[in-house]
Amino acid sequence: MQTKAKVAIIGLGTIGRILATNLTKGNRSVILADRNVGKAKELSQKLGALAQPMEISAAIKKADIIVLAIWFDAIKEILVTYASELQGKIIIDPSNPIAPDGKGGFVKKIGEKESAGEILSAMLPKDAKLVKALGTLGAASLEKAAFQSPERAVLFYASIDRSSNQQVEELIRDTGFDPLQIGGIEQSIRIEVFGDLHEFGALGKTVTMAQAGIKAYVKQPLTN
Repeated sequence: MQTKAKVAIIGLGTIGRILATNLTKGNRSVILADRNVGKAKELSQKLGALAQPMEISAAIKKADIIVLAIWFDAIKEILVTYASELQGKIIIDPSNPIAPDGKGGFVKKIGEKESAGEILSAMLPKDAKLVKALGTLGAASLEKAAFQSPERAVLFYASIDRSSNQQVEELIRDTGFDPLQIGGIEQSIRIEVFGDLHEFGALGKTVTMAQAGIKAYVKQPLTN
């Protein structure tokens, strides 16, 4: 039996905590790290033996897949600060480049036609591979729709190169969702907030694989 890739979640805010919880529910070991080491220790105690707390640098060195469950600007900092540790790693970016608009909503922090995925892909450490994933649903759906039956909900992803797809799809399944690739990193904008395949964009909801179907590949919004 092939050993699964080691996964580290960096950042234990709402999304990071939900992803860690889903992975342990899926019987997947996970390394937890945060600038506040106490958060990692506290969550690991709650989740049990499958969760291991570490400092950020150690977590990155230990893991094969690094999930950066932090804000877009913080990811840019991490890519620079831990450039040597991140070399050769699969880096998962669930971020959305948004900020509060002061009216109860959100506004995009980058250009209308720019994506976080493409910006970050230009900053990658040597031999690292970026995957845009785990950010196509809001926190509530990421928690409540995990492991739904009889049909699982979909999490879309875009990857910079196909060699990482198998490990990424295995990870998404272990979080309780079905993976569906929409293309390369140039398609990231579609699965970020306001994109046609994001819950807070044209899609507006969770979908199953049957509901998504081939439409995800043809660059058109999904319809009912």
